Formats: sequence, C-alpha cells, structure tokens
Amino acid sequence: MAASFKNIVIVGGGSAGWMTAAALSSLLKPKDVSITLVESDQIGTVGVGEATIPDIINFNRILGIREADFMRATNATFKLGIEFADWGRKGDTYIHPFGAHGVDMQGIDFHQYWLHSHNGGNPHPIQDYSLCAVAAKRNKFILPEQDPRSVLSHIRYAYHFDATLYARFLRQYAEERGVRRIEGKVDEVLQDGESGNVTTLTLDNGQQVEGELFFDCSGFRSLLLEKTLGVQMIDWRHWLPCDTALAVACEHAGPLLPYTRSTAKDAGWQWRIPTQARTGNGHIYCSEYMSEDEATSVLLDGLDGTPLGAPRPIRFMTGHRKDFWVKNCIAIGLSAGFLEPLESTSIYLIQEGISRFISLFPDASIPDVIRDEYNRFMRTEFEQVRDFIILHYYATERDDTPFWNYCRTMSIPETLQRKIDLFREGGRAFRYEEELFGRASWVAVFLGQNIMPKRCDPIVANLPLADVTRSVESMRSGMESAAKQMPSHEEFIRRYCAAVPA
Repeated sequence: MAASFKNIVIVGGGSAGWMTAAALSSLLKPKDVSITLVESDQIGTVGVGEATIPDIINFNRILGIREADFMRATNATFKLGIEFADWGRKGDTYIHPFGAHGVDMQGIDFHQYWLHSHNGGNPHPIQDYSLCAVAAKRNKFILPEQDPRSVLSHIRYAYHFDATLYARFLRQYAEERGVRRIEGKVDEVLQDGESGNVTTLTLDNGQQVEGELFFDCSGFRSLLLEKTLGVQMIDWRHWLPCDTALAVACEHAGPLLPYTRSTAKDAGWQWRIPTQARTGNGHIYCSEYMSEDEATSVLLDGLDGTPLGAPRPIRFMTGHRKDFWVKNCIAIGLSAGFLEPLESTSIYLIQEGISRFISLFPDASIPDVIRDEYNRFMRTEFEQVRDFIILHYYATERDDTPFWNYCRTMSIPETLQRKIDLFREGGRAFRYEEELFGRASWVAVFLGQNIMPKRCDPIVANLPLADVTRSVESMRSGMESAAKQMPSHEEFIRRYCAAVPA
C-alpha cells in the first residue's frame, strides 16, 4: 500500500494561503496529516478590496461556512455583475451580469431572438433582459428563489469583501481544525540531493519546518517555485500590456451599489469595489504609456469619496508559471500567475488550483501523470480566462490614445480570434472544456463592445418579427416588475448581514 503524506506545509498566508489551509483542514484529520502554514507579519499581502464571481459561494458552502457570518466578518456586500464604462467607445456603458439573458426557447439561444427583434427596431439593449443587470441598475438585491418557475430563480450573485479580513476569517476556521501557524520569514529552502524535492524550510529565527508536500502561496516572490525550483513565467504582456496597479480605499459617497465598476482610462482602467466599510479603488495601467504621477492623478480624480490613505503601487507581469506543480511543490495564487482583476477571477483561480489538487490528491510518490494532469488543467484555465480579458481590450473602437491604438490593432490568440469570427458571422457562442465564462458572458461583452453579428440564427430569422418581439418583451417587463419589488441592496444587507463597525 502506497504511503500517504504526513506533513503538508503552506508557505505564505493571505487569501491563497488561508484558502488552501481551510480547504485541506476541512478534509484531512489532524491525527492523519499535520498541516503547517508559515507566514510573517513583516511581509505585507496585496490585500485590496476583492470582487469575486459566483463560484466562491460553492467554496464557502463546501467548507460549511454560513453566508451571513462570512459577510459580517469581511464587510461583504453583494455583487450582481460588472459595469464597464468607456471600453467600446468613450461614453458607452454596459453590464456584464451574472446569470443568463432571458430564457432560451425551442433549444435556441435567447440572444438570437433578441438579435431578430433588435434588427427589427427593438431599442432595448441585451442587458435589459437580464434580471441581474436590471436589479443592479436599480440598486436592488434579493436572494434567488429555489423554484425554477419564479423569475427570481434567475438571480446569480457573488461578493465584494475585504481580502485581508477574509484571510483572517479563514485563518480562524483552519486553526480550529488543527492547522498550525508559524510566524517567521523563510531564510533557506533545503532540497533532497537526489530527487530535488523540497524537504525543509529554515526560518530567520533558526527554526526548521519539514514537510513532504509544499504549497507555494508566497505571492509574486514565488519563493519555492521560482526562487528554489527555477520555474519561469510565461509572459503575456503582448496581449495584456498593463503592468502596474495603484490601490487606495475611500469613504462611501452615495448608495451601496451591488456591482463592480470598471472604467476605461487613457492607458488602462480603474476599478470601484464597494464593501460595507469603504470603497476599494484601483488604477491598473501600462507604465510604457503613463507615468506613476499621471496614474495617481487619474486614480484620485476618479474617486467618489474622500481617500483613506495614499495610493500604493503594485508592479506585476501578466502570465503564469510554465508549470504550476513541480516535484513536491504546488503554486497557488500570485506565485502561480497573475491575470489582472478585470473580470474578478483572482480568487476563482486560487479556488480552482486548490480544488483540482484535491480532486487529484496523490499518495506520497506523486506519480507524474497526476502532476501532468494538474498542469494541463491549470494551463487551460489560465488561457481561457486570458482570452476573455483580452477581448475587452481588443474589442474597442477607441483611437484617442496610443495605448488604445495598440490594443485595437494588436495580434490576438487564435483561440480568441475564432470566437470573435464565429460570433460576428452568426451570433454563435460556445463553451469549451468546461471553461469558466459561458455563453451569456461572451455575449454580454461582444454586444457591449459593439461586435454585432451579421445575421441571427436562420430558424429564428424566419419567425414573425411581431411574435418574437412580443415574447422577448414579456420577459423584459417581468424582470422590470420583479426588480421593482426587491428591497434596496443597502436595506437587504442591513437586515441580513450588517457588519459590526470596527
């Protein structure tokens, strides 16, 4: 019988480290496996206001975490989607909502019926047929109904929260389940002379931490995968040229919006993430086209409340490690790779790295086929998310700055070009290999950034225009009516999960 792991070591805390610790501790008994997390309070985490996508609900649910408890502890608010401003053209605004647009009919995608109606003069944009988008624009929220016959069953949501508080919340969860935290900086990493596997961490206080399996959650430093095992990054700067972020929180000004806002700027974009305590803001830009002083002015000018501190820069390179699991080390979070948070995928990619490891959980021999499958899966995940993010930059008509001229004319991956061509030709959008973003997401961005199909589905095109328009309009009015009845986002939070002020 193959030997199992007795000592698992996680290097680094933050969201990546404590999500890994929490997930493993929920499955493994301390008497069977010792889980140790090494972190130093002297080393800061990126820890900004975090926007997520609906998959995090499953992660918390698997851990047995009560939603209201988690939201109170992390100053969380609800999120129904992302509003994009000035991306296709200056002055344009659209919402990429969670959930579907309308209801598919006769096995044909709803957006094909919308296209037929739109081509016949219907003035309503596709987002008016998404309950999440309609509720978001009205600043309303309610939890989804379980009855599929109810229009409220179409609500899908995620959260905005304080990432530092989320890590703290998960730390308590993990420590209650036997995870041991050791305070200290890693001074030296020892490897087995024959296999090259990591065996021991020597800390700055002389303490040694031994393990058989190591998770590298050390952020951009990538202490184990890069600095020890020499695994390099695959560089995606050609397609995603932004390389710096400036982050600052500000006081609330106005209502607590149930969506993230992303506003395109001259050389990048600015995010707005509302939590219960404050609003998180950041400006991601390309340093080749804008100085830090200019970028700081853009960020501060774009705030809608008084800043709480000075903006702090975060340098990065988009891409991922050539391999995510090498020898007995698995990189999770920023040490595995970075894709800018335009579609709020950072926590999701951490979650996927953890859950795919658990689904492949090996014995102590770590067979090559297990590592290879993990690396193949994570590579595909990163590439699919990459393509969706590139779409926002490439599908622009802006020619007002050198940055947007570059983005509009750059070469793009063949996988993305094929999706654009298919949609342009006849509004076709497909999901490949269980990819994260489904048809509704691609349709929202395609149409939101003015990629219009030449024609709609021929079967739908032969249907009487008046009948199709009547059908889609009944859906729109039903969603408008449902949104009107919802409580405001702020009111719902006050009743359901109001955080206790610090």
